[in-house]
Amino acid sequence: MQLMESGEMYLETIHILLKNKGMVRSLDIAEYMGFSKPSVSRAVGILKKGDYIIVDRYGYITLTDLGKSVAKKIYERHTILTEVLISLGVSEKSASEDACKIEHVISDESFEAIKKHIRKNNDKTIH
Repeated sequence: MQLMESGEMYLETIHILLKNKGMVRSLDIAEYMGFSKPSVSRAVGILKKGDYIIVDRYGYITLTDLGKSVAKKIYERHTILTEVLISLGVSEKSASEDACKIEHVISDESFEAIKKHIRKNNDKTIH
């Protein structure tokens, strides 16, 4: 099942909430993202059907291995792209918003090249 950008955003949100709170329910996602409960419920159903998440009988959501993989990938992209844009002089707010758009469309090849470039430049400043 090919995941759409919105699905990636939901997985990233679940990942962040799990890191911060330890437990996640649909209501937490709705509050964090500013979406309606029915919208979140629909998305949760799609993610569950795609084997990205598991919802227990109490409504708590956990990521499957597949869901974790996608969530961590998107979160890493968001974090690194935000940092790069801030280092270029972009405001934190704009950098985060732009990174959120870029993280879903950038190729793996381009993102890996950015990471490699950052590492190379960080190594130069350390020595």
